[in-house]
Amino acid sequence: MVGIHHLGFPRIGAQRELKFVLESYWRGESSRQQLLAEGARLRQQNWQRQERLDWQSVGDFSFYDQVLDTSLLWGVLPARAHRPGAHAIDDYFRAARGRSADLAEGVAAGQMTKWFDTNYHYIVPELSAETAFHLQADFYVDQVREAQQQGHRVKAVLIGPVTYLYLARGADAATRAALLPRLLPLYQELLRQLQALGVAWVQMDEPALVTDLEDVWWHAYDQAYSLLPEAGPKILLSTYFGGIGEHYQRICRWPVQGLHIDAVRAPEQVALWAAVWPKERVLSLGVIDGRNIWRSDLSALLDRIAPIHAERGESLWLAPSCSLLHVPVDLSVERGLDPELRSWCAFAQQKLEELQILAQALRAGRATVAEQLAAADAALAARRASPRVHDARVAAAMQEIASLRRQRHSSFAVRSQAQQARWSRPLYATTTIGSFPQTEDIRAVRSRHRRGQIDDAEYTRLMQAQIAHCVAEQEKLGLDVLVHGEAERNDMVEYFAEFLQGFAFSSHAWVQSYGSRCVKPPILFGDVRRPAPMTVAWARYAQSLTDKPMKGMLTGPVTLLNWSFVRDDQPRTTTCLQLALAVRAEVLDLEAAGLPIIQIDEAALREGLPLRRKDRQAYLDNAVAAFALAAHGVEDATQIHTHMCYSEFGDIMESIIAMDADVITIETARSAMQLLDAFDTLHYPNDIGPGVYDIHAPNLPSEAQIEALLRAAGRRIPAARLWVNPDCGLKTRRWQEVLPALATLVRVAQRLRQEAAAEPAPV
Repeated sequence: MVGIHHLGFPRIGAQRELKFVLESYWRGESSRQQLLAEGARLRQQNWQRQERLDWQSVGDFSFYDQVLDTSLLWGVLPARAHRPGAHAIDDYFRAARGRSADLAEGVAAGQMTKWFDTNYHYIVPELSAETAFHLQADFYVDQVREAQQQGHRVKAVLIGPVTYLYLARGADAATRAALLPRLLPLYQELLRQLQALGVAWVQMDEPALVTDLEDVWWHAYDQAYSLLPEAGPKILLSTYFGGIGEHYQRICRWPVQGLHIDAVRAPEQVALWAAVWPKERVLSLGVIDGRNIWRSDLSALLDRIAPIHAERGESLWLAPSCSLLHVPVDLSVERGLDPELRSWCAFAQQKLEELQILAQALRAGRATVAEQLAAADAALAARRASPRVHDARVAAAMQEIASLRRQRHSSFAVRSQAQQARWSRPLYATTTIGSFPQTEDIRAVRSRHRRGQIDDAEYTRLMQAQIAHCVAEQEKLGLDVLVHGEAERNDMVEYFAEFLQGFAFSSHAWVQSYGSRCVKPPILFGDVRRPAPMTVAWARYAQSLTDKPMKGMLTGPVTLLNWSFVRDDQPRTTTCLQLALAVRAEVLDLEAAGLPIIQIDEAALREGLPLRRKDRQAYLDNAVAAFALAAHGVEDATQIHTHMCYSEFGDIMESIIAMDADVITIETARSAMQLLDAFDTLHYPNDIGPGVYDIHAPNLPSEAQIEALLRAAGRRIPAARLWVNPDCGLKTRRWQEVLPALATLVRVAQRLRQEAAAEPAPV
């Protein structure tokens, strides 16, 4: 009979329990024992959710992220994270965030970047030619025993050795791949331990297989998977986020006992693998979308799967396309959606139930699940026919896009002069990315307003007081360009989505972004339109409080798209341009309100980049077009900024240049300006603010650290085009951290400014 399983389940808990216990532990308000006990409770809860599947996954739970867990497993946490006598979990947290619950001096946090093309972040492994691996598997093996003692049928989950080395940094690809012979014996030893425990299957995650791999990595794969299948339990080689069909001849030679493929992102590969993969080996089809929240078309899936099942029988497994880490936990606790929209959705728990329906239909006939199939069909039909999805006004506006000029009126050189004439920008101009601390008082005001306990007038008065405080603090610090602080915003995407037609909002649809950081993506279900201004009143008020230039703060169309659960009934490119039209309307209103600077954040631009090079240019062209459309029509004297988050930009710098933002700010503090290596071979013509304050760690930057980063930037960027700023927004930090950090930033910038002014003018 067909088997059903999953590749990973959300570990945060339906009520974000993991977030709260982590932050309590880091603040010293709860004990290590309480933290570990809550982790055990969440694991038990997740395994119980999976009881009707054929296998329960173990190894998908993490207190921070699964890549960092793998570094811990192989004993390669950075040496700076180790503190004599400390518990391993505190070393682990120091590696992740620079500090744990103890009061020891902070250390440099590990570099953080996106997990392939998702909004999930991981701590990058730091490896070198001298790296020595040591198996430290007690925490992992204990979780396997824990599940077995609770009566679960364990499928162990590991990040595969080649993907782990592929994701690491600190050495070039050849050096990292050359570490494989040192690492494989540890994998083999762990597999033997799992076999001794009675584990029958190990899911070996190798998503790097869906990328464009150099020969050195293909050699590593040949080496790894000619040896690992002999070491212990059966291996399910797991791939996702793309297709691997063009490599079928090579992969079929590896003696792994099972293969998982993504049938959602790459449905075209299913027929190929069903034909070529040996029938005595398990073929796992990822048929349920693990990246989005829409119900599956179960009847259509059964039509596709039934012939394959007839051919393969029990060697066919069904699963979500990837780990369910990327979707909310359970729709049953969701109270924020109206019944119609709710009926169109499936969260992680419901996706497991969809698997059960598919399996029952294949095992015992569709008649045994006729009621469930009819309900799914009805929900899909209702969604397709709903008048809430399509808007004739948006369709008309989209017809006019072709007639709009996509570029700014003038070149950057001309615009820069007009902007300098409007306000005199100093060398090493200082600013922030936009948000300031979201305090308990701010959240309480928003909550009281949402519950109807205060009216609109009182809410406005209280928020204006928060804005006034933020502006006053920035003026005391001596920042050159100010922001209003975004006190009124719950999230940089959800806030805007609440003003836009075509979005819906949840109350409990949280997903993990990194560590304890959770986000609640809005649900983009229909055509997008901006009925009224979204930020203008707050920005106008903030500008009225100061003579310094105030930035209007907006989230760009690509980020609104990539950080939402997006409709799947039309091309994403169409939805992105609808969003760009909505943002453009807000940009023009901010300009009319007198804002001299408008920042259109594209924090997630690279996140949506296709994993294969052949698919990238089309995405980048659309992203550039959307940004240009959002900024279309502004005057030369209006300065357009953008911001981008943790990513590697060297290979897409030409597209970033094509966006033609007057100023770009990019996160570079953790990577010590490595991003700017791209400027050795490529000239960036506009202004840039490489981040010099890592806001994702609680550690305060020193003057020496900031100065070293700025001097490194200054070797590639002229002072006249260099801005000084944190590497991201400050909403997750506390005022007692932010104020001294920004004061240090301003002091260093002013000192460098004076130093530059004292230098003799070039002859």
